Amino acid sequence: MSSTISPLSGLTTGPSEPTPQEKNPFLAALGERVRALRSRRGMTRKALALAADVSERHLANLEYGVGNASVLVLLQVAGALQCSLGELVSDVTSSSPEWLLIRELLGQRDEATLQRVRVMIGELLGTGGGQTGKGSCVALVGLRGAGKSTLGQMLAEDLDFPFVELRREIEKFAGCSVSEIQALYGINAYRRYERRALEEAIQIYPEAVIAVPGGLVSDAGTFNQLLSHCSTVWLQADPEDHMKRVMAQGDLRPMAASQEAMADLKGILAGRAAFYAKAQLRIDTSAQPLAATFLILREQVRRLLQLPT
Repeated sequence: MSSTISPLSGLTTGPSEPTPQEKNPFLAALGERVRALRSRRGMTRKALALAADVSERHLANLEYGVGNASVLVLLQVAGALQCSLGELVSDVTSSSPEWLLIRELLGQRDEATLQRVRVMIGELLGTGGGQTGKGSCVALVGLRGAGKSTLGQMLAEDLDFPFVELRREIEKFAGCSVSEIQALYGINAYRRYERRALEEAIQIYPEAVIAVPGGLVSDAGTFNQLLSHCSTVWLQADPEDHMKRVMAQGDLRPMAASQEAMADLKGILAGRAAFYAKAQLRIDTSAQPLAATFLILREQVRRLLQLPT
């Protein structure tokens, strides 16, 4: 299969998609990691290409496993994805003998076993991580448009708890809007504000309903804090409902390229679903009208908190 090397990008260009048998296994796995990290961060391919200063075409080749990227390009992509180069090309568990031994012990375990190990490690290190010993903070997670604000306010009123919209708390800390934080200071600064806002909310409100930004699960440290200190509910919805609700909130950007926007939304949801699924409860907000959804949420949360239903 013929190809050429771009001197600017360090990426091999050529046929856009070889057969699976022709792909180099390492490059194919690298491409999968890039796609997974991009989806987890909630970034479109265009946004990542812009942040990494790499052409969108070359980034697409990298994701498809046909882009033989230079180290410098991989460093740019890793920086834009807020991960180490080691995580991008392999993972941190190859960094020391102890990590290798731990990885060997955990390598073939199922999700339930891994969760129990995570809980025990959290207890050993004094960082929580389990589902016991929590206060009465209830955190609602999920993509924008899942119903976190609407259902969160209803639930807080029913429980007589304060309602905390973490997005607003982040903006108070920064003194500007979330979009301005990201535009002026970058996504890493936003994640720091996000963690600080969560830590303060947990400290101030022993009882609260917290609506959590959809991308919080992208930061493992912040998400661990959430799981450690809050009872968690994943508000899940069909992609089409997510899109309609976001547009109903006044954000008409998806209309500009609805097909591409829907594909991006589905990719983000796929990338985050495994993290959202760590929540103790899962409520499908597309399955029934709002009033019926709230009754299901109310009953399950009250049962989780051991309150009368």
